[in-house]
Amino acid sequence: MRAVVQRVSRASVSVGGEVVGAIDEPGLMVLVGVTHDDTPAHAARLAAKLWGLRVFDGPQAEASCSDLGAPLLVISQFTLYGDTRKGRRPSWIAAAPGPVAEPLVDEVVAALRRLGARVETGRFGADMKVTLTNDGPITLILEV
Repeated sequence: MRAVVQRVSRASVSVGGEVVGAIDEPGLMVLVGVTHDDTPAHAARLAAKLWGLRVFDGPQAEASCSDLGAPLLVISQFTLYGDTRKGRRPSWIAAAPGPVAEPLVDEVVAALRRLGARVETGRFGADMKVTLTNDGPITLILEV
């Protein structure tokens, strides 16, 4: 699994003009990509990493979502596995198909919620419009 993580002051995702997920306070906006050999164990590891990632300023030092109760907006993003090494058109061969990817993205969300996270989501497979205010800016790429 691969994720692009941005520390945000707010973020939202819309489908067809309707907001389907939003966080209106500091938190993380996470784009999640799934490849063919990913498993629920990968999803659990990614969730734990996201929940404990220390990228916020806290009272004592750097803090995580778990320390602050900060929300996360998790959005599926198959293009994270696009391969642009050859030619001008990306190849999507490494991206898992929807029937494989959707349950694993759902498992990342479920695992975060089991850890105590407040999680908003996009809509799998939809044409989504994402708006965010990157704070820092801080943008990280995670792979598990």
